Amino acid sequence: MSEQLQCSVVIPTYNRKAHLAHTLDSLVRQTLPRERFEVLVVDDGSSDGTEELVGGYADRLDVRYFFQPDDGWQVARARNVGIAAARADVTVMIDSGVVLHSGALAAHLTAHRKAPGPVALVGYLYGFTVDNADAEALEREIDTDDPDATMAAFAGSGTRFDIREYFYEKYTDDFNGLPAPWVVFWTGHVSAPTAAIRAAGGFDENFRSWGGEDLDLGYRLHRDGVRFELCRDASAIHLPHYKDFEENEDAAAPNYQYMARKYGTPITGLLTELRTVTPFDFNDVIVERKLPACADHLAQHGVAG
Repeated sequence: MSEQLQCSVVIPTYNRKAHLAHTLDSLVRQTLPRERFEVLVVDDGSSDGTEELVGGYADRLDVRYFFQPDDGWQVARARNVGIAAARADVTVMIDSGVVLHSGALAAHLTAHRKAPGPVALVGYLYGFTVDNADAEALEREIDTDDPDATMAAFAGSGTRFDIREYFYEKYTDDFNGLPAPWVVFWTGHVSAPTAAIRAAGGFDENFRSWGGEDLDLGYRLHRDGVRFELCRDASAIHLPHYKDFEENEDAAAPNYQYMARKYGTPITGLLTELRTVTPFDFNDVIVERKLPACADHLAQHGVAG
């Protein structure tokens, strides 16, 4: 890792100017010196003045703006644009509307530096839920001018925890030993070595609706021997915004079916049952059904990779 640029932050966005501003403000407040990280905002065809907003941060961030025409859901392609342009050894991927703790980027880098090999880190997301429940109350509780204090308040009161907290409590923060640790690799806030992401092929751009493209990359990183773990010190707030659980599940179902066909293993086949088998019991079902590891299954059937 170079002494100067150490971290590339990739942010895909689409017509979320107000949320993106809060995300960029949180990057301005990072304890990691400005010259140690770059910000790559990839705009998936916004029409709300996003380019002008990003340009307004040029005096405070090493920021680059990329635009691709609006041709439907292209978040996989947007992230690939950022990854291709990344100049640092570690890439942090966050969504617009994720507000980082001031020490988040430094925490990502420290964890990567301490890891014995390549590691995919899942950052912590306070306030993250699968639907829009209680969004107005949550919005009132968040101080976007002082997100560190907001996260300290959430931690102190035992509220607004990441929806995956149940998963972490059950399997611990070092959950790499699970048969499918990639099932919680949700790219709202994660990091991995840039070289490992590129070696895995980046995001599959055949995902053209919500859901699944992050698990797909996580699966390939896992197959390549990258470790998975939670990095609690890399914390952030997921700002509430409109989302519909049923609508998202309907959009994701074909993606999970595509991924199951693509890899053809019993474990990836379980993705087609995600309406009844949640990510939080996904690994339990693998064990209960005695499903073979993907590598073992493919080797048994004479398939490489």
